[in-house]
Amino acid sequence: MMGTMEREHHIIRRLGHMGDGIADGPLYAPRTLPGESVSGVIQGTQLTDLRIETPSSDRVAAPCRHYRSCGGCQLQHASDEFVARFKQEVVSSALSAQGLSACMPPIVTSLPRSRRRATVSTRRTKKGALVGFHARASDVIVQIPDCHLLAPELLDGLPVAEALAVLGASRKGELSVTLTTSLAGLDVAVSGGKPLDGPLRAALAQEAGDRRLARLTWDGETIALREPPLQAMGGASVVPPPAAFLQATPDGEAALLAVVRDITQGAAWIADLFSGCGTFALPLAQGARVHAVEGDADMIAALDRGWRHARGLKQVTTETRDLFRRPLMPDELSRFDAVVLDPPRAGAEAQVAQLAQSGVPRIAYVSCNPVSFARDAARLVAAGYVLGPVQVVDQFRWSSHIELAASFVRPDQR
Repeated sequence: MMGTMEREHHIIRRLGHMGDGIADGPLYAPRTLPGESVSGVIQGTQLTDLRIETPSSDRVAAPCRHYRSCGGCQLQHASDEFVARFKQEVVSSALSAQGLSACMPPIVTSLPRSRRRATVSTRRTKKGALVGFHARASDVIVQIPDCHLLAPELLDGLPVAEALAVLGASRKGELSVTLTTSLAGLDVAVSGGKPLDGPLRAALAQEAGDRRLARLTWDGETIALREPPLQAMGGASVVPPPAAFLQATPDGEAALLAVVRDITQGAAWIADLFSGCGTFALPLAQGARVHAVEGDADMIAALDRGWRHARGLKQVTTETRDLFRRPLMPDELSRFDAVVLDPPRAGAEAQVAQLAQSGVPRIAYVSCNPVSFARDAARLVAAGYVLGPVQVVDQFRWSSHIELAASFVRPDQR
């Protein structure tokens, strides 16, 4: 006979990088805060069936009614002030682990209901379809009609995702539907659907027309294109590939761009590495020549088309190149006055190794992972660069996700 599941009392000591409270053990307790006294049942390393016995003064009522069941947010139970401190402390701790420290201006936090791109899950049911985010650590889909993250245009897209699932999801499978706002309306990209045949293609095209979608793609194939789903980037308009990376919120992007502009101010020729569709390259081309390098050929082609149709921008050259396997070498970097880096979560270890040997005067580093950023920062500092202020941007509000932008300058090049 198995032992009884007895409740135990614990004190939450700190928050982990994923936003869970951590008690001695360690034991992980979601949606708790440091200093709180909690009780729960131990299952492995988790505290389950949690009760908050003594709440923290930083605890607040979650603004969204879906918070308890939805897994999309981790920190709605914490005050904005606490979340700001927590995210800056995560960055400070990552730097400290590498023997570094930095000045940090006040955090910039995206507004509620401002997310312009999100991927929802949807599954057919007997009466229609379920659409939403997964519950925490579960494949259960939680409906989110009043989500406090998504822009109103994305909330309007939830019925679109439901209709597409009814048309093209298998009864046992699950669709991923990426919804992106654009200047022409919703840009919708579906993956995991039924194979396309004539009737399904016709039904999807009819649905896209009825819903006035800017674009609908199905497992990478364009089904309907009413109008190009344009994104404004500086003085250019870009049509990204379906489901392509974009900064999550307009104000988050603006905050990162402001830092990058400040770092590269006065540079005549800039290299934008991991450039994507041109988030930084195209705005920077308003005042400087830019060489944009990106591993995804479709994204770099979109950037190039955007530049060619824009007016008033300086020259932007493009290069499709895997910077993990073929980083720009010091002799290639020596011609630039500044470099912008915006790598994925893994960071830019190979490229930073070459930058450390280069004479590039200034580097603007944009990161979505404090740990890989701190590793790369240590390499640059060891090579003689000085780490400037680190601007933390809370673009993914109420999550444990962190964005930042920072400068590296050679003292003899100031």
